[in-house]
Amino acid sequence: MTPNKLLLAFYGDDFTGSTDAMEILERAGIRTALFIEPPTPEDLARFPHIRAFGIAGMTRAMAPAQMEQTLRPAFEMLKNVGARHIHYKVCSTFDSSPTIGSIGKAIDIGIEVFDPRFVSLVVAAPSLGRYCAFGNLFARMGIGSNGQIHRLDRHPSMGKHPTTPADESDLRLHLSKQTPKPCGLIDILQIEKPRKEAISLLETSIGENEIVLFDGLYEHQMSRIGALIDPYGSHESPHFSVGSSGIEMALTGFWNAEGITQNRTQWPESGKASPLLVVSGSCSPVTARQIDHALAHGFEEIALDTPAIAAGTHDPTFADEIEKTVRFIEKGKCVIIHTSKSTQDDRFIQSNTILKDNGLSSTEIQTLTSSLYGKALGSIARRVIATVRIQRIVIAGGDTSGVVARTLGIKAVEMIAPLSPGAPLCRAFAPNSPADRLEVNFKGGQVGSEAYFEDVGRGSVLADD
Repeated sequence: MTPNKLLLAFYGDDFTGSTDAMEILERAGIRTALFIEPPTPEDLARFPHIRAFGIAGMTRAMAPAQMEQTLRPAFEMLKNVGARHIHYKVCSTFDSSPTIGSIGKAIDIGIEVFDPRFVSLVVAAPSLGRYCAFGNLFARMGIGSNGQIHRLDRHPSMGKHPTTPADESDLRLHLSKQTPKPCGLIDILQIEKPRKEAISLLETSIGENEIVLFDGLYEHQMSRIGALIDPYGSHESPHFSVGSSGIEMALTGFWNAEGITQNRTQWPESGKASPLLVVSGSCSPVTARQIDHALAHGFEEIALDTPAIAAGTHDPTFADEIEKTVRFIEKGKCVIIHTSKSTQDDRFIQSNTILKDNGLSSTEIQTLTSSLYGKALGSIARRVIATVRIQRIVIAGGDTSGVVARTLGIKAVEMIAPLSPGAPLCRAFAPNSPADRLEVNFKGGQVGSEAYFEDVGRGSVLADD
């Protein structure tokens, strides 16, 4: 990168969340590339037009020791790229625990590497239905939907998350279980203060805390947050932030107001792509409803025998599943291949029982199943794409999506156009793979309305966008 060119670089703790951050930057007129691994100078040189880039990691499904091995070299690389801001991107529902996907561990490593005056923590993302008030996180049921808003510890989906169930809505208390570093708060009332007064309040908090959490309820407050944190970053000494794509919303809102960037409003027509292939490793009830809706509207399904995969007794070539999928596609049918529909799916329960009986802990099960099922979905999709022409694929599920992308041979993606908030349509860069130039949509578990898969096949900008 040339000096003073990069505005921001981020490391995402999963793939679907990383495309969410990329979309916010692209909408603000900031050309962005998303890489699967930390890019080399040669990788970056292939994208000379970008002013931001991200790395789509998988740390949300890692134990702290593995996070240390993964994040420290990645952060060291990011420290030296010349970006003004470095962002560790986490899920907008703050999925984490002391034993898996620890956000506190990522903060500890970031402080050691970047030595910031403080760490900005922004989780609120109003456009995604994520709100923070007096330190407590509230989340709409689903993204891009009209679902009810729940305090996080009473959220119907996040409260029952199979790996990191939300049992605390106060993010400072939640984080205190993962790091001893003190966390202050610029609350919803202080955000509305005149800028000079808000800066004074922030400076006071910085003097007492290593982390500062920012509340946010309304869209206009995001640019106010951006105005507060932007001055702390420079090309020589980047500011380190942690949070949802609210970080990008805050900074780009301020940059646009200041004329540093200009919002992009024109996008190419996505158009219809049929037949559509969907591979899903999601256990979210939102995704389950989307699968059921698609099946009721003409999609075919391949329900993977995940207990057999967990037990190691399944055909490793997945020949039967590949043959059925190819046959459906040759008939012009859209296909969904899924590992489960929810945590109540018999396959999910049986798989967990098998792995528990083998002596694995919950953390080990999460890590193993993300890898096993991600590789299964990726292997099937790769063979199918190599056999029949597929223009567009949806990859659903935050923890498995990174494994699927890697198994497909994807090295990087760029955004084509928005589809649904947090889940843009992308173009894959996958040299020597049948997935090269493939249109890819990465969908998180909470993203989208019931007709999501049908709308993606039509290339529609979804109604709730």
